Amino acid sequence: MRKKDIIEGVVDHVEFPNKGTFSYEDRTITVKGVIEGQKIRGQVTKKRRNGGQVRLLEVLEPSKLEDVQPECEHFGACGGCFYQTVSYKNQLKIKEGQVRELLKDFVPNEKWNGIKGSPKQWGYRNKMEFSFGDEVKDGPLALGMHKKNTFHDIVNITGCKIVDDDYNRIVQCVLNEVKDMGLPFYHKMRHEGYWRHLVVRRAECSGDILINIVTTSQGAADFTKLVEALEVLKLQGQIVGILHTVNDSLADVVQADSMEILHGQNYFFEEILGLKFKISPFSFFQTNSLGAEVLYETARDYVGETKDQVIFDLYSGTGTIAQMLAPVAKKVVGVEIVEEAVKAAKGNARLNGLNNCEFIAGDVLKVLDELEEKPNIIVLDPPRDGIHPKALPKIIGYGVEKMVYISCKPTSLARDLEMFREAGYEVEQAGCVDMFPGTVHVETVCLLSKH
Repeated sequence: MRKKDIIEGVVDHVEFPNKGTFSYEDRTITVKGVIEGQKIRGQVTKKRRNGGQVRLLEVLEPSKLEDVQPECEHFGACGGCFYQTVSYKNQLKIKEGQVRELLKDFVPNEKWNGIKGSPKQWGYRNKMEFSFGDEVKDGPLALGMHKKNTFHDIVNITGCKIVDDDYNRIVQCVLNEVKDMGLPFYHKMRHEGYWRHLVVRRAECSGDILINIVTTSQGAADFTKLVEALEVLKLQGQIVGILHTVNDSLADVVQADSMEILHGQNYFFEEILGLKFKISPFSFFQTNSLGAEVLYETARDYVGETKDQVIFDLYSGTGTIAQMLAPVAKKVVGVEIVEEAVKAAKGNARLNGLNNCEFIAGDVLKVLDELEEKPNIIVLDPPRDGIHPKALPKIIGYGVEKMVYISCKPTSLARDLEMFREAGYEVEQAGCVDMFPGTVHVETVCLLSKH
């Protein structure tokens, strides 16, 4: 086997999220983007004494786990949903198996609670970011998702299945109107152009829709006809706001240098477990509202009795979990580094009549040094990379009897659980909640107790 050779093999094992291995000439070969049982063809990119790595070129034979036809017309071209050829039952089986493998040293079978599926397999997302670009170099303007394994090419989206069909109608309407304006899309490498993103948010509880058109300042468009076209669009929900955001950042992220309301308002309300949350264009909120209810109910069950207890909600975002616990706790203190999220959390607490929530803007690593209050229970919902290594000893130092850890990346969770175990904490309960059907992602919830 030499570099650039084309080789074949049957994937015999897959680690989270989709990194597979197979045997070839007594070597263990790794390949990304596969499902256990697939026969694949790949090109060798790295060669080692006992192993190697290949880039996937083609799936020659499907896995037995692939037991359905793709629902979406964009499957294969779009880089979004990976598991469309896998029934939802088998998706849950795959995800649970991968997480169990990662956590096998920390969670015995009798303490594992399995995996809970999303209430909706299709049309579950409440937010989507679509990109302007072209399907091929110098091709016509496109609006949609990035092509699989590419940074530049865009797939025109007309029938995405993980969102309500309102999104597809809005995308088509915006693209049709924008094409007539004659302005170029933003080229990420040259940092030139005008159109950048279209962000659509939709409330699960009401169908209210916010539309945010993101451009650079390298041009000027008259949005009158676009707004008029959107206003008369036949939708199941209702558009409550159309916005224009200017973003001149070099990074390929949606952020606001300035924002103008073209129509209506810049917010709507979503409801989770009987609580109201004000959602604005840049609010952090779980992208699956009904799945979030399952996740937060699971976390609340793990927290258990909270009467007369002080709870720290670290990495609290917009304070969703804190507000779920506040009605049955003495006090909840949320800590979050994103100031806008903290402002939203404070506003939502007022909206829900909760006066025993305190939200602090700052890095958990630093804020814990300044807090004089001591918690009885700690809830952790860190970003994908997990808890900062320097923050972990401070969290452990409180010596609380019980912690609940919510993780969106089980590899980070496994790393952090090692530190908790060394400090005397053991997993009492654990399980998964699938918030992202069709994709490789999954949430994991652990209850830790001090021994």
